Amino acid sequence: MADLIRDVLSYIPASSRQKVVDASSKMMNAVAAINAVNATALLTLFSTISPAIRSVNVTIHQPGVAIAPSPLPAPNPSSHSEEIIRQFVQLDRTTKWALVEKIAFEGDTYEPEGIVRLGDGERYFVASFQRIYPLPGDNSPNPHYEGFAHLLIFDSQGSRVASATLTESGAAEHHAGGIDYDGTHIWATLGQNKPGPNSTATLVRIDPETLHVEPMLRAADHLGAAVHDVETGNVLTLNWGARKAYVWNLRYKAAPQPAFTQPRALVANPSHWVDYQDCKFLGHSQRFGFRPVMICSGITKLYGAVIGGVSLVDMESMVPLYEVPLTMRSDQGALVTKNPMDVAIVDGKLRLFFLPDERNSTLYTFEAA
Repeated sequence: MADLIRDVLSYIPASSRQKVVDASSKMMNAVAAINAVNATALLTLFSTISPAIRSVNVTIHQPGVAIAPSPLPAPNPSSHSEEIIRQFVQLDRTTKWALVEKIAFEGDTYEPEGIVRLGDGERYFVASFQRIYPLPGDNSPNPHYEGFAHLLIFDSQGSRVASATLTESGAAEHHAGGIDYDGTHIWATLGQNKPGPNSTATLVRIDPETLHVEPMLRAADHLGAAVHDVETGNVLTLNWGARKAYVWNLRYKAAPQPAFTQPRALVANPSHWVDYQDCKFLGHSQRFGFRPVMICSGITKLYGAVIGGVSLVDMESMVPLYEVPLTMRSDQGALVTKNPMDVAIVDGKLRLFFLPDERNSTLYTFEAA
């Protein structure tokens, strides 16, 4: 039982662990008295002790300035889904792209993994992965590192408004992934920095006004991008390299954490074009028979070359509905689809937003010329 308690404690914020230790001591005494305990029941009991909201370390960089626009705006992609799709399917490999804006984001952005643009660009929320490597004093051939997941918030000029560290020191699940915004929450994943089958992850939703993090369920695989279908309640998550999609529905009760929840569906990705890094929910498109559609971007290495592109993807089958290769590069030489992406209609035109570079990041905004 002691091993079980230690395992449970590793998934509970340090600020809450003493309460759990005190409760576990009482339970241990009870177990000694009855000399029997059911492990599943114990996990269920722990899930009622641990807080529903995960504590995070929030830094406010602009005192007196709201973290998010108020009231919260509707999500840009799904609010203009049919027009985004209409314009997107007119693109092809010969399309000329115009760079309409560059915004340098303030400070160290670590490794950007996901981005959402709120409103007319009043705020940009960036999910990022920080790797402290190697650790001090570690001179081994394969040195260990410590990782943290962050949520960084910037204003329309690229100035940092706030930042939140989403994971604690020593947490196994410390890698952020692609994110999605549904008008109420930001959906994100915190996973181990390795592919399955010996990897795990937690699906979370974040209040953009307070940055409170609510763990929703745990999965027995690495999870990257997360996309929320607000009409059905489904949440689609992609594993390492986007080779598989897991479909969850939070209208069904998840397993008590830290136990793993079984997905409602597991869908193999039939496309071997690019590995999707960041995706956004577009809606149930009339053009595609009212099936749920998301827009995804990414890159892959093929025969010594790196290729990138953006796709419309059927969320039920993972079949790509329309694909467009992109060759634009950042000032540092990275393909713009390397890291996060968002999409919007601005002044009647389709715009794509990319944040491809690590550490010193610039947001690149493109329109079809």
